[in-house]
Amino acid sequence: QVQLVESGGGLVQAGGSLRLSCAASGRTFSSSAMGWFRQAPGKEREFVATISGSGLTTYYSGSVKGRFTISRDNAKNAVYLQMNSLKPEDTAVYYCAARGTNEATTIPGRYDYWGQGTQVTVSS
Repeated sequence: QVQLVESGGGLVQAGGSLRLSCAASGRTFSSSAMGWFRQAPGKEREFVATISGSGLTTYYSGSVKGRFTISRDNAKNAVYLQMNSLKPEDTAVYYCAARGTNEATTIPGRYDYWGQGTQVTVSS
C-alpha cells in the first residue's frame, strides 16, 4: 500500500507562484513514476505533469508547459510541482498520483495510488 500526502496549496494572485509537495510512503519510491493531476469544479480530472522513477523523463500538459516544473527527490520520497506565472484558470484541486512502474504516463487510469488533493486558488 502506498500513501500520498500533498501540501503547499493555497490562495495566490495571478502571476504568482506556489510549490506543491507530495510525500510518499509504503513502497520503493524510486521505482514509481509520479504524476500531478488537477480537477476544477464541474470539470473532469486532467493531467498536469508526470515524471519517471529515475527523474530523467518528464511530460507536461500544453496548458502548463513552460510555467510548471515537476521534480522529485528519491532520497526524501517526495515529488514537487513548482508552479509559476499562475493564472485564474489554474484554480483546481491538485492531486499527486503514483504508479507501480517506473514509466511516466499522462493517463490517469494507469496510476495505482492517489492522494487526497490540495486546493490551489488563483485570484485575478
